Amino acid sequence: MKFSIEQFRAWENKKVTLLGMSGVGKTYLSTLLCGHNWFHYSGDYRIGTRYLDEPILDIIKQQAMQVAFLHDLLRRDWIYIRNNIKVDDLGPVLSFVGKLGDPEQGGVALEDFVHRQAQYREAEIAAMHDVPEFIRKSQEIYGYQHFVNDVGGSLCELDDPSVIDLLVTHTLILYIQVTDKEEEQKLIERAQSDPKPLYYRPDFLKQQLDIYLEENAMSYAAEMEPDEFTRWIFPRLFHSRIPRYEAIAEPHGYTVTSREVSEVRDEADFLQLLETVISRTA
Repeated sequence: MKFSIEQFRAWENKKVTLLGMSGVGKTYLSTLLCGHNWFHYSGDYRIGTRYLDEPILDIIKQQAMQVAFLHDLLRRDWIYIRNNIKVDDLGPVLSFVGKLGDPEQGGVALEDFVHRQAQYREAEIAAMHDVPEFIRKSQEIYGYQHFVNDVGGSLCELDDPSVIDLLVTHTLILYIQVTDKEEEQKLIERAQSDPKPLYYRPDFLKQQLDIYLEENAMSYAAEMEPDEFTRWIFPRLFHSRIPRYEAIAEPHGYTVTSREVSEVRDEADFLQLLETVISRTA
């Protein structure tokens, strides 16, 4: 959606999709707004609780069945396992995605990794297609006036135009851009010091994997140390996503910087930031 300042101010039920890399401030803004009559829709939370709940549990149970003490307990239904995914703690989702590399070092074998990546992509697409229904629920059931869609950093990787079309139709797209080199380096260093599982486009993963194996004189992904590969690939992933975010934001939405977001302290600041960015593109 595109607005004039007057149209934005008159928009009674504001609906915003926050776009950008993990760590740029999407969840910070969403959590802040949640205390000001905004419904916080977390794409990754929806993925974990609705679309990947069973696959996540299957992997956990598969591991548990290898423990002699738990084997019979699970077989006889004397115990059960469930996910405990939280909006601010998506551990089970991250564990499902996993890190590519040597299984003996906690990594996921290439074939399994590619399969999980495909499952995650389908789940993220489905979660985004749920946005209009959750906009309705947030108002009619929960009584929230406004709606903020906190999407995963991989939204730009999905290559599914229907997702962007839907979000543009129902929400204002706000891309949080990292323009400051110092901020960019901090984000990369944070991701490298505590590497998290990531989603990669299939062609990007294949290209980068081939480069990494050649640089390190390896023949197979199973030889890689999972955290080391994740640290190596993150800066490349970061920079590959920038033009993809911009290709969404330039025609369909608005762009702010992560530094501007860091200065937002309450709903009034956020709304003023939106008015500022609308006026910049008028």
